[in-house]
Order: sequence, then structure tokens, then C-alpha cells
Amino acid sequence: MDREWGSKPGSGGAASSQTEAMDRRERLRRLALETIDLAKDPYFMRNHLGSYECKLCLTLHNNEGNYLAHTQGMRHQTNLAKRAAREAKEAPAQPQPHKRKVSVRKSVKIGRPGYRVTKQYDPETKQRSLLFQIEYPEIEDNTKPRHRVMSSYEQRVQPFDRRYQYLLYAAEPYEIIAFKVPSTEIDKSTPKFFSHWDPDSKMFTLQVYFKTKPLEANKPQPPPAANGTAAPGAPPRPLPPPPPPPQGLPTPPRAPPPPVPGSLPPPPPPPMGNGPRPMPPGGTPIAPPPPPGGSGTMANFTPRPPTIHHPQGFPGQQMQGQGMHPPPPPLNMGQ
Repeated sequence: MDREWGSKPGSGGAASSQTEAMDRRERLRRLALETIDLAKDPYFMRNHLGSYECKLCLTLHNNEGNYLAHTQGMRHQTNLAKRAAREAKEAPAQPQPHKRKVSVRKSVKIGRPGYRVTKQYDPETKQRSLLFQIEYPEIEDNTKPRHRVMSSYEQRVQPFDRRYQYLLYAAEPYEIIAFKVPSTEIDKSTPKFFSHWDPDSKMFTLQVYFKTKPLEANKPQPPPAANGTAAPGAPPRPLPPPPPPPQGLPTPPRAPPPPVPGSLPPPPPPPMGNGPRPMPPGGTPIAPPPPPGGSGTMANFTPRPPTIHHPQGFPGQQMQGQGMHPPPPPLNMGQ
């Protein structure tokens, strides 16, 4: 049986040109929806009927894919070109800002120049300085070497370090050389900071003085360590005053100063009202005053003799040495 199309038995028929065009437009619509954001299109508008309009071409579209296909057509692109030309013609001419064109000169470098660095010290001002002498024997005619100070954060050759800065020297056709110096403020006064170019000897001289740092005496003292010890080299801290005596107790008497040879001994201190009475030079304690007489409660009061405190040993051992009798032995409770 003859077939009207050239496909295999059991498969669909060959797609016509119209079917292929529809399929192509559908694939382009899906791709455009994924890549193009219609919310940013100034000419895309949705009306109250649910359809879409192009405000530039005044066309009506049933869906977003149809509108995207319209934007790729010749009519929409022609209207965009006309709109851009009209806006450019109506816009006032803006003056262009003047841009200074700096031509980068490219020359062949012949190497690094010779140099000599001398360290100097001024004993009067206690300032340190450096004297740079750079030789440029093959420098170009009618040119002078240039120099500048560069911070450590500007260069990209070495890791930046805030303690240092760089002095750069440049002259064609030599390479740029740099010297790493301390990051101390440079004294730019006239007699100390100077540069000189000698065209006869082709030597460039530069002298740099650094300002002195403040004296260490003006620096604040470091705080004490955590364990209470002072820092090395710091003066010792004064001892705190003694604490006041507790309330309700008499102030303890101070020890008398040592006697001066050839002078009379000091008088005894006056007796205190509520405190202990001092011991006389003989060592015998003063008897307490008699109780007040009368028929009151204290009339039959008999004062108790003072108790003698034994500094060492047992009471029996001290009594034997002083002629006293030891206390009687305890009674045998078992008998």
C-alpha cells in the first residue's frame, strides 16, 4: 500500500513548514520568557481586558509570547530607532567635560643607577639623617631626576608595614629605585631638607632629616602588673597607712623614743580613764582603788588580787623556782 508521506509505518507524518514555524516560535517564546524581564520593558502594558499592548507600536497581543515575538520583529525595531533619533535631536547639547590626556611614555630601560647612602647624626638636635647620592651618567638631555615619598600601603611589592616608608627616585631611561626608611615624620625645614642636581657630574643629592621622638620621661608610667608588683625600673609604691583602731576600744599607746645620752628620762605617761594603767619601773602592779563605801550594793565588795600570767611552762614549775608551793595533787576519786 502506497503512503502519502515518507515516514515509517507507525510513526507520525512529516511536519509541514507551517508546523515547524509554530514550533520554532513556541521555543523562542519560552527562551525569551526565561531571559527577558518584561517588568523592565517601558513599552509593555497589560490592559483591563487581560491582553497585552505595545505602547510604542500601539499593537494588541493575546499573550506574553506574542508580545516578545513582536519585540524581535522589524516594526518594533524600526520604531525604537526612530524614537532614539528623535530624543537625541531634541535633547540640548551638553558640553563635554575637558579631560586631560596623559600620554604614557614608553621607553627602554637601561638598568638601575649607582647610589651611595650616608647615615648622619646631629649631636645638638639629636636628629638622625640620611644623605642620598644617585648617579645618572646616561640621563636624557634637559631632564632632572624626580623623587617622592611613598607610604607602605601604596606599594605592592612587599607586605605593608606601618613602621616603614619608601623614598622613590626616577629618571629616564633608568629604572625607578626605592629606599626603605623608618616611618618617622621628615623635617622639611630649609637648612636640613634639600635636594641638588649637578648636571656636570650627573649626580643627584638629597638630604633627609627625621624629627626626634618625644622623651621617654614624658611618657605615662605603665600600669602595675596583675600580681601587684611594679614594672621594672619604676619607683616602689608607698605603703598604705595603718588601719584605724576599731570603734569602742582605746587607742594603743605608742612606744617612747629612745633616750638621748646626757638627758633626763621622760616622765611617765598620764593614766587613762578607761584603758589599762602603765606598769611602774619597779615591776610591782598598782593596787586597784578601794570600792566606794556606803550601804549600797558595792559595800561588801572585796577586790580580787591580780592574776599573774605565766609566760612559759606549767604553773608548778614556775612556782618552785620562785619559792612558792605547788598546788596539791588532785583527789583520787576511785578510792
